[in-house]
Amino acid sequence: MSSKLFSPFTMRGMTIDNCTVVSPMCEYSAIDGNAQDWHLMHLGQFATGGFGLVIAEAAAVEPRGRISPQDLGLWCDENEEALGRVMRFCREFGQAKMGIQLAHAGRKASCNRPWEGRHVLQADQNPWQTISSAANPHDVGWHTPKMMDRGDMDAVKAAFVAATERSDRLGFDMIEVHSAHGYLFHEFLSPIANTRNDEYGGPINNRMRFPLEVFAAMREVWPESKPMGLRLSTTDWVDNGWSPEESVIYAEKLKALGCDYICASSGGVSEQQRIELGEGYQVKFAEKIRKEADIPTMAVGMIYDPHHAESVVANGQADMVALARGLLFDPHWAVRAAAALGVEANSPPQYERAYGFRFLRDKEREWARPRPTEAAE
Repeated sequence: MSSKLFSPFTMRGMTIDNCTVVSPMCEYSAIDGNAQDWHLMHLGQFATGGFGLVIAEAAAVEPRGRISPQDLGLWCDENEEALGRVMRFCREFGQAKMGIQLAHAGRKASCNRPWEGRHVLQADQNPWQTISSAANPHDVGWHTPKMMDRGDMDAVKAAFVAATERSDRLGFDMIEVHSAHGYLFHEFLSPIANTRNDEYGGPINNRMRFPLEVFAAMREVWPESKPMGLRLSTTDWVDNGWSPEESVIYAEKLKALGCDYICASSGGVSEQQRIELGEGYQVKFAEKIRKEADIPTMAVGMIYDPHHAESVVANGQADMVALARGLLFDPHWAVRAAAALGVEANSPPQYERAYGFRFLRDKEREWARPRPTEAAE
C-alpha cells in the first residue's frame, strides 16, 4: 500500500522522508534565550520519532522580540552555543530534517508564560518596551508599543539576518519566518494593528513592505540550496481585517523573493476574533494559497487522524501536514500513523523492538479509522 503522506518531498536541496511535520511549539523553558535540557528532550523525541521534518520553536531574534522572558532566542553567541548542543543530539540520533522558526513578538511581547496567566509583565517583573507597526496595544490592559521608526526597522531586519546566519552555522536544513498569530510581521500586514499613514501603512502593498524587506534580506544570506518558508495567518477572523485574498497576494510576492512554502495558519491579531473551529479548519486556506499563488503549502490546525492527513496531501490540498498539540499527547504519532496507513516510518534502531509488530495493525487501523465527514473536509 502506498501513501502520499509518507512519500518524500523535495524543496531545493532538502528532501524530507515523508510529509509529516512537527510544528514549532513554544515551550517557554529557556534561560536568557538559551536552550535547556527540556529543549533537548522535546526536540530530540521528535527528531527520532519518524517525522519528515521537525521545526524548532519560535526563536526570538532579539531580546525585546520574546513573548515571555523564558522564550528561546538566537541573538547571541551563548544562544547559538546552547542550541548547538540540542542540534548535535538531533543530528546524531535523529532521522528527521531540522528547521527553525525565527520570530519577533512585536506588541504581544513582555508577557508571562501561558501557565502563569499570559498577562503582561508588571512593573516589578522587569517588563520591556514593546514595538509594533503602530502605537496600538493588542488589547485593553496590554503594553502600549512604540511605533517603529526607520531605525527600529533597520535594527529588527539586521537581527533577523544575523539569526539567519546563526541558523546556517548551527546546521539547520530550513528556516520558517513567523508572520502569523498577531506577532510583529502580522502586525504590519493587518489593518487592525497597522494604522500608519506612511509608506508602511494603508494599502496592502505598503503593509506588506516591511515583512517583504526582511524576508528578502534573510533569503540573501541563507544558502541557495536550503529552503525558506513562512507561516502566515491567512485570516484575522475579524471584519475588515487581513483576508485570505490578501494572503494569496502576499504569497505571490514571497514566492518571487524565493519563498519555498507557506504554512497556512490564522488568527491572533485581535481578541475580537471569532474562529470557526473544527478538525482541519485551516486546510481550506492551505488549499487556496497552493492553487491560487502556485506555491507549496503546509496545512496545520486540529489535524489528528492519519487518514485525514493522508487525504489532505493525496487530494492536493497541501504538500505537507504539520501537527502540534496532538504530538504533545502522542509523540509517536508518525509511527502509529504509518502503521494505520499500511506503510512504515523511519525509526531509530533502539526502538525497532517496539515496532517489530508493524504488520499486526488492526489496533492502529481501528484507532485511525476515517470518519464519513472527512470526505467533505
